[in-house]
Amino acid sequence: MKSYLAELIGTFALVLFGCGSAVIAGPQIGFLGISLAFGLAVLVMAYAIGPISGCHVNPAVTIGLALAGRMKRKDVAPYIIAQCIGAILASAVLLVIATGKADYALAANGLGQNGYADKSPLGYGLAACFTAEVTLTALFLIVIFGATDSKAAKGFGGLAIGVTLAIIHMVGIPITGTSVNPARSLAPAIFVGGEALTQLWLFIVAPIVGAVVAAVIWRFALETKTS
Repeated sequence: MKSYLAELIGTFALVLFGCGSAVIAGPQIGFLGISLAFGLAVLVMAYAIGPISGCHVNPAVTIGLALAGRMKRKDVAPYIIAQCIGAILASAVLLVIATGKADYALAANGLGQNGYADKSPLGYGLAACFTAEVTLTALFLIVIFGATDSKAAKGFGGLAIGVTLAIIHMVGIPITGTSVNPARSLAPAIFVGGEALTQLWLFIVAPIVGAVVAAVIWRFALETKTS
């Protein structure tokens, strides 16, 4: 239960800090600032809850680690449920905070939801957005596998993973708003509704596909016998 609670708290922090930076401070800090918010959120939570749960805070990461033999299969569903609950709670808190500003409107300003085609920040189409989410998630998982490998430098995994997530957002925000995390996409879409919900499938399917691709590459091409 401690691991599940840690995942809930970690995902809560990721969504509140990451999506919150976009909703509350987006015009001031821009894409770069939002990217750093997501990356730093994962970095600090990796050291806060990593020793408890591994700090997945992402269903795609959980699925990828399970496929790579890095966690018990029986923990997959509880981890994902905890992550989704944490993300939804964070979006609810963010909505309460955001509505404290008189000119905020959920329909107009959103909650940091992801989108493609006319809902893409810079108008990227479905194929481009799907390709980006699969590729960025796969690269993210490969970094996670490597940074947490038994041969990796001890104590630096959280730093490598957090920096990678920030870089991923620098590339991905103009395309989709960057998901690479189904729980992070699910929560804002629930509250925003409309096209955010109808487009949600991509931000569930593509990150999972990316995680599967990364797990296969790692297990059959990159993993060492002592990993």
